[in-house]
Amino acid sequence: MIINTKGTILGSLLLSTCLMTATAQAAEWSGVISTEGRYFFKDGDFGQKQSEFSMAIEPEFYHRWDDSDWSIVFKPFLRWDSLDDERTHADIRELMVRYVGGEWELKAGISKVFWGVAESQHLVDIINQTDFVENIDGEDKLGQQMVVLSTEQEFGLVELFLLPGFRERTFAGDEGRFRFPLPINQDNPLYTDGDGQHRLDGAIRWSKWVGDWDIGVSHFSGNSREPLFTLDTSNPTAPQLQPVYTTIDQTGLDLQATKGAWLWKLEAMTRSGFGEDRYWAAVGGFEYSFYGVTEGGADLGMILEYQTDSRDILPGGYEQNDVAVVGFRLAMNDIQSTEALLAFSYADGQSFMNLEASRRLGDDWKAVLEGRVFTVDEAEGPYSSILYPFRNDDYISLSFERYF
Repeated sequence: MIINTKGTILGSLLLSTCLMTATAQAAEWSGVISTEGRYFFKDGDFGQKQSEFSMAIEPEFYHRWDDSDWSIVFKPFLRWDSLDDERTHADIRELMVRYVGGEWELKAGISKVFWGVAESQHLVDIINQTDFVENIDGEDKLGQQMVVLSTEQEFGLVELFLLPGFRERTFAGDEGRFRFPLPINQDNPLYTDGDGQHRLDGAIRWSKWVGDWDIGVSHFSGNSREPLFTLDTSNPTAPQLQPVYTTIDQTGLDLQATKGAWLWKLEAMTRSGFGEDRYWAAVGGFEYSFYGVTEGGADLGMILEYQTDSRDILPGGYEQNDVAVVGFRLAMNDIQSTEALLAFSYADGQSFMNLEASRRLGDDWKAVLEGRVFTVDEAEGPYSSILYPFRNDDYISLSFERYF
């Protein structure tokens, strides 16, 4: 079991303040409680079970002081899982004090920040660490300690980030699905920087709307959120993979143009620290919407994206293959907010199909359906595809969420 609540004195003080103000008249509580059932079509490579059940709660507390520019938000998260002890975990997603004054805004505490516009891959999104035990799609993030100073001027929005307290990536346990061929030694990660987990990372981002274009340029310097791995053979009878977090510099660009029914998207980045040479990667494409395709006024979006990387071999020894992504997004525009996304990714010798659908049930409930299918050419060997470890992890899941 992992409890991802590593904090600082600042975090403790913020939590105390939050609890003291919880009874204030202006305080607001909201959140969601969910149950999830997963069914895997095959046993795992290591005998993992085919069924999995979990429950999660994510309440949110918000308070703004009367006649003040100060506010606070607190959002803890807890999941219990029947299959994987590592997926039974807790985290503080947000615990943030915010001050808004004139043209400047200051935030301090724990929070989440999202950068990016692409559907299939978020190359420039680097502030928060991925909560990999929650979902392998990379959408779920751990809370990150930060101090953010921002200002919005005629020339655009400028944000400065100080990021103390590095968060290590979460991984499935021995009994969990989506695990790697060898156990991961999560208790003893390695760092290329002498300060290790205590290194002070930093980032800056400029963004602005220019006509139909939404433009963002960012730079990050610090511990990579994406670990490399080395083989730990200190116990020859039980080898493990040991995470290695390198120090990187990453410059990113994200663009989105809205042209009528068209959305044109691009994310690109260049990074040093993953080997001797700086490399670059990009994902780009478009989404075109067909409006009113049914009598009820449903909209259908067609998505096409392409992913590429300048490296020949990816970390872990996997071959780099460009990826083509085709998808369809359906929005019924009904009272129940029925939506669905179906996407298919293909590269040489591998493919990935993803289904996500949701529908409101009454005023407070939502049903969420998710399915994923991984296909690899096993004859090419384990290093031919980065999806190879998950080739037997095809699954379908159904969740019910209760909002309050």
